[in-house]
Amino acid sequence: MAESSFDVEAGVDRQEVDNAINQAAREVATRFDFKDTDTRIEWAGETGIVVESASEDRARAALEVLRDKCVKRKVSLKALDVADPREVGGGRCRIDVTLVTTMPADLAKQLVKDVKASKLKVTPTNMGDRVRIAGKSKDDLQAVQAMIREADHPAPLRFTNYR
Repeated sequence: MAESSFDVEAGVDRQEVDNAINQAAREVATRFDFKDTDTRIEWAGETGIVVESASEDRARAALEVLRDKCVKRKVSLKALDVADPREVGGGRCRIDVTLVTTMPADLAKQLVKDVKASKLKVTPTNMGDRVRIAGKSKDDLQAVQAMIREADHPAPLRFTNYR
């Protein structure tokens, strides 16, 4: 019988985040409480998002709109690393948001340790930015996935490369 495997990675679907940003920007552009604040929500590079408005409270409100849209699109809020608001030119306020795209090394070690402690007949392998879990029984692999989903990890984990 051939071995099956899957990878556990940190990150989210970039297209879903893009959709959430577009929806949030559209909502901010049409809502009355954002009128005349020139509020913007947009990409800043490959993994950065900028939320900018005329005041700090409007920038925070726009960030909440973005979070709401992410939740509706099933993007984990753990994927958003929000920086403190800061003043930019012209009395405007800016909040930088970074997407979590890599798994911390300590989290990968903890996953391997937890899978080994579960006593299931699977083999976890730490591959740096991801953890590969292999086993003969697909039921055991599904049990590992359920165990990982139940645990509260500080990063957004997803399962990829299922073979």
